[in-house]
Amino acid sequence: MLNATALKKVLPLCKEPELWANALNPAMTKFGINTPARIASFLAQTGFESGQFNNLVENLNYKTPARLMKVWPKRFPTQASTTPYVNNQEKLANFVYANRIGNGDVNSGDGFRYRGRGIIQITGKSNYAETGKALGVDLINHPELLVTPELAALSAAYFWQGHGLNALADDQTGDDDLEDFTTITKKINGGTAGLSQRLALFKAIEQTLVA
Repeated sequence: MLNATALKKVLPLCKEPELWANALNPAMTKFGINTPARIASFLAQTGFESGQFNNLVENLNYKTPARLMKVWPKRFPTQASTTPYVNNQEKLANFVYANRIGNGDVNSGDGFRYRGRGIIQITGKSNYAETGKALGVDLINHPELLVTPELAALSAAYFWQGHGLNALADDQTGDDDLEDFTTITKKINGGTAGLSQRLALFKAIEQTLVA
C-alpha cells in the first residue's frame, strides 16, 4: 500500500499526499498496478503529467507565438497564424482538437469541453465516453468529474491497464528497460516530452518502494 509519507517523499510538491494516497491505492489495485515496477512507472508518469498531482486540467494558455509554433508546427506554420490563439485557451483547444478523437468541428466546442483532464490527461470526446462507460460515470455530460481525485486516479489506472502499460512496466530480464519506459511515455504523451524528468521520477520512486 502506498502511504502519504512515501508519496510526499518521492513527489515533494504534492500538496495533498494523504488525499492522493487514498485515491491511488484502490485505483491501482483495481487495474493490476500491483508490483514495485508497475507502481513506480505509474506514479512517475502520472506525477509528471499532473505536476505531482496538483494540475488536473490541461493548460493551453500559451503566451507566445514561438511556443505555439514549436508545439504544433503543422497547425501554426507562421507567427501570424498564431495570433488568434495566444492567451486564449478555449479558442486554441477548439481549433487543435477539432475533428479528432471523437470531437466535432471547431464550432462544436468539443475541443475545450473534452480537453485533457485527470492525472493522465484523458483527452477527446471518444476517450471521455470510453472511460466513462468503463467506470460507470457520465463523463460526456459531466467532464469535470475527471478532476476529482477518485476519478482522476481511476481513469488513469484504467488507461494504464487498457493500453498494456503494466506489461511494459514489468521488469523482464534481458529486455531494454529504457526502451520500455520510452514506449510508455509515447503511449501517454504521444511523444517523449519530459522523458528525462519522468525517468528521474521513476528511479526515485523505485528506490523508495524497494527500500
